[in-house]
Amino acid sequence: MRAQLFYERARSLLRPTSATTAATVAVVIAVAGSAVQAQPPEIPSFTDGHGLTLVDSEAHSSTDFTITVTTAQLSGQHKIRVFLPAGYTTAPDKQWPVAYFLHGGAGNPDDAAAAPALRSDSMITVAPDGGLKGWYADWVMQDTALGAANWETFHTDQVVPFIDANLRTRTDRHHRAVIGLSMGGFGSLHYAQSRPDLFGHVATLSGGIDFGMAEIRAVVLATELNLPGLPCSSVPAGPCPDYGPYVDSDAIFGSPYPFFNADRVWKAVDPAAPANLAKLADTAITLYTGNQGLVDHFTAIATTTVENRLNALGIPHRAVNYEDGSTLAPTCDGGHNYGCWAPAIADYVPRLEAAFAAAS
Repeated sequence: MRAQLFYERARSLLRPTSATTAATVAVVIAVAGSAVQAQPPEIPSFTDGHGLTLVDSEAHSSTDFTITVTTAQLSGQHKIRVFLPAGYTTAPDKQWPVAYFLHGGAGNPDDAAAAPALRSDSMITVAPDGGLKGWYADWVMQDTALGAANWETFHTDQVVPFIDANLRTRTDRHHRAVIGLSMGGFGSLHYAQSRPDLFGHVATLSGGIDFGMAEIRAVVLATELNLPGLPCSSVPAGPCPDYGPYVDSDAIFGSPYPFFNADRVWKAVDPAAPANLAKLADTAITLYTGNQGLVDHFTAIATTTVENRLNALGIPHRAVNYEDGSTLAPTCDGGHNYGCWAPAIADYVPRLEAAFAAAS
């Protein structure tokens, strides 16, 4: 419609005269038409608030865009990618459920594109930056090479209300989910426990969700120290290339050593701790993991521990150990990669959509 109006206006202004031939008018209109078609897709406008300042936006399509924000809670600029349902603009009075996707270590918000099921026509998907090794935590040390690092506050106290203020969302917990994988698998379960008022649904995939395991703590330390050769493929392109600059091994959660209660922060945020799992009594919980390769061998153990403790607490949940991946998808080898996570998310999203619909 806009293009047609543009053409009609151009014709009225450029009627053929002795100086302007019909051929010239045709060329002008063709060029003008190209300009109209080349206009970037329109995306919702955002207003600063909740501690976030918008500094940039990029439209990938009319339903896929990235905004860049700054906040006093974190050093630097940080991206938030958003997938809107296809009917968002054509149903101006409708409010939509929201799923938050938390990427893995060395990842970024664009990793969400590696899981096509997150582009749902039944909900908004928001993929905020979680840092190369942010671990979805407010760091114990704020004076490292990375500066301010209050990732949990950024996500739960700023991003969530900022999205609710700028998009047409359903703001109750029954219409909000958090989904995370690897490092983000810790983040999703931890956020569901620390903020049950926000999230009524949680899914964790190959998550580092048992801080009682020395092997899981060792992975966190390896990301802090950016140790070379760390086995990881939590990014779509393959093995993690870089976890950013070296920081102290106590930077994120304090001392990891279980002596004289030095590891009290680790224990306080441990997603597998029964006291924390008890906070999920009214939350829809889904756990996914494979059991192949060095990393998922341990995430399978952690997931089993969480499952057993949920059973002991009488808390309903759904657990899927797809083992070598043969029962999940041809792309899945049971390892720590998007060949498994993308089909696992494709299994989860329709169930989440149905739960959202039932809550409505």
